[in-house]
This record gives sequence, C-alpha cells and structure tokens, in this order.
Amino acid sequence: MNPIVAGDETVRAEPAARTAGRARVLVVDDEPSILNAIKRLFRGQGWEVLTATSGKEGLALLEQEPVALVISDMRMPEMDGAQFLEQVFLRWPDTKRILLTGYADASATIAAINRGKIWRYVAKPWNDDELIVTVEQALAHRDLMHEIACLTELTRQQNDELKVLNEGLEQKVVERTAQLQNAINSLKQGFVNAVHVFSGIMELHSGDLAGHSRRVAELTRKLAQRMHMSDVDVQDAFLAALLHDIGKIGMPESIITRAFNSLGADARAGIMKHPVKGELLLMPIEQLSGASLLIRHHHEQFDGRGYPDGKSGIGIPLGARVLAVANDYDALQHGTLVARRLTAADALRFLVANRSKRYDPSVVDEFSRLLAESRPEEFPERPLRPDSLAPGMQLTRDLIHRGGYLLLASGHVLSQSEIEQLKRLETSEQEPVVVHVGQSL
Repeated sequence: MNPIVAGDETVRAEPAARTAGRARVLVVDDEPSILNAIKRLFRGQGWEVLTATSGKEGLALLEQEPVALVISDMRMPEMDGAQFLEQVFLRWPDTKRILLTGYADASATIAAINRGKIWRYVAKPWNDDELIVTVEQALAHRDLMHEIACLTELTRQQNDELKVLNEGLEQKVVERTAQLQNAINSLKQGFVNAVHVFSGIMELHSGDLAGHSRRVAELTRKLAQRMHMSDVDVQDAFLAALLHDIGKIGMPESIITRAFNSLGADARAGIMKHPVKGELLLMPIEQLSGASLLIRHHHEQFDGRGYPDGKSGIGIPLGARVLAVANDYDALQHGTLVARRLTAADALRFLVANRSKRYDPSVVDEFSRLLAESRPEEFPERPLRPDSLAPGMQLTRDLIHRGGYLLLASGHVLSQSEIEQLKRLETSEQEPVVVHVGQSL
C-alpha cells in the first residue's frame, strides 16, 4: 500500500482567491443535489461559493477564477476526483484540496490522496459541522502558509541587504584591524564585526580609555597562547578581553575613568557589579558563552579576595586569570587601577609583588617572560619572586630587606641554596620578595 502523502505546502505568491476579504471556494460534483446541499450549508459562512458538475468544467472555472479551496467528489464521469485534484495540484499548488468520497475501498482513497496531495478527505454522508470545521482549517492553513511565504521572502530580502552592509563593514574592519584579523580568522566575519562594534561602543570616551580593550585583547591572546591554552580557549579569552568592560555601559564617565581605589563606597559597589552585568548582557549570544564566563570572573583574585564570587586559585578559569593580568597591566599604566600612572616597568613590578595574592603566579611569570622577549628595550631586567628564580641568574639591583639592610648586591649570581633561603624568608615574613635579574639570563 502506498503511503499517504501530506499535501502541498509551498505557497508562492498571493493568489486572487479572495474578493473583498471573502474566500472563494469551488465545489465539483456531478450531482446537483450535492452541490445545492453544500451551497446551503456554506451560506452565512462568508465564503464565495462556485460550483461545477465535472472535473473539466472545474478546471475551466479555475483558469478564469482562482480559488482558495476546491472540494471535489471522487466518483465523476470522464475525470474522477483523483484525476481532477491531481491537475489542480500541478497547475494551482497553492489551492487547498478536499476530497468527498463514498467509496468503501480504502486503496482508491489513498491513491487519490497520493496523486492529488489533498488536504483532507471527507466520507459521505458527511457531518455538516465537521465539514465546515474542515474547510475553516484548510483556509486558515492556506493563509498561514501564505504569511510564512511572505515572511520568508522578506527575510531573504533583508538578509541580502544585511549581506551588502556586512561586506562594506568587513572592508573597514580589515583596514583598521589587520593585526587582529589573523587571530580571529576562524570566526564568521559577521560575528567578528559585531564583537568589534560592541568593543568600540564601550570606548566612546576621551583620553587613554580609547584602545584599552584592543590593547588588553592583544596581550591576552599572546599570553593565552604561551600558557598552552587550546585554540578555542585562546579565542574565548581574546573575545572576553575585547568585551570585558561591556558591563560598564551606562555608568558615568566620571566613575569609570577614575582609579578604583580613589572611588567612594557607592561608586565602588557599582563598579563591582559590572562583571556580572557583562555576563548577563552576552548570555543570549551562544558563540560568546565561553567568553562571558571569563568576563564574570576576570576580577576574581588568586587568594579569593576578588569579586563577584570570591573564587580562588585554580577555581578561577585560566582564561580569566590571564585576562586579569593583561587588564591590570594596562590599567596600571593609565591610572584606572591605582591613583597614579605607573611606567610599564613599575606596572610589571606591581604584578610580581602581588603574585599569589591578586594573580596566578604562573601567569605572572609567563607574562614577565613575554614582556622581556617582545620589548627588551623597555625591560632590561625582570622582577621575579623566589620560586621563579633559577641558579645562575644575576641580580641587576641590590636586594634590600624591608628592615633596611643589604641581602644580596647587584651583580651577584644566585645559587640554589640562596634561592631556598629567599623562599623561606618570604614564607616566614608573609611579604613578597622581589628580585630583579637580567632579562637575558
């Protein structure tokens, strides 16, 4: 037995099947009594009813009067209902089709369904209420399919327009962000463009805030790669860096351009909400789910004293620990973390001094190496904590105890036993010991 095939359902253009808002219905049956009965039944339904006594006459009417729905009897001379509805389907596929059948032979009905792609079949004698409901459902489905077709066409047109706009925007992005393009070439261009637009919105401020996100993003990408993060995780960290301050949108410029430690309690409380707000703003964008998690946690501290969740150690996502180092390094140089602007070298010393407190020590050590290798003229020396030292390293500065006496002189070459003593000193005094060594060693 052949399967029953559901009907048409591709509506192309709006047919002239309604007059002044009334749906036009064609009933085809070789028995005038049946035609009259259906016309009486449909009286008062608001439909314009046409009739024909044969399939041939029905096709001729359709050529002159397009209709929304055809109801056809199965048994008719010359052309039965299956043949007639098949022709209707081939020539007017957007016209709904209902079959009236008095046959007890199920296979004949199934054949008619398959050939004519009918909407429903109704057995004779029919129930008046059920027939009216069936016709109403067919007309409603036809109107729905037409609306879908219109929306689909509108969507296609809008997509074409968006494609043209994106192509122009893509060209501008390529020209202005050539260095970033190689790092994000696995992303769809339209998605990358949107991320850059968001980043630009966050930097509509004067002074050194302009470019902050781009600088942090570049440092984050390089540092994440050196921490041997996967390509996907590097990408998430990079996108998080571009958007890490999105939660500050709407805050007064007088607050977000000032150093955090110079703000009053209320302003600090407002600033401390921005990581969570940033995560919520990006929540609907599935491609940014990984980046949004890093944004939430990029102000957590390694010792658990950060916000918003007080996470500590490796409980903080690695990408967030990387972003924290890159972000604070840039902020320290532009006066938005502490009240005075630090030089690049002093900013690095701040990171090292807060190693294992604010920052992951392994990330700080790798960042120190990154700066020494990429900008040796600015970093002729590296500030290191004792557990990052190695035998043979040479001091570039005197190491002075906080009590004021000399521990090791500049030029001294470290031994393993001296490194162990410095580790014990740091542990016993609960104060960071920072040793400056030559970057080339």
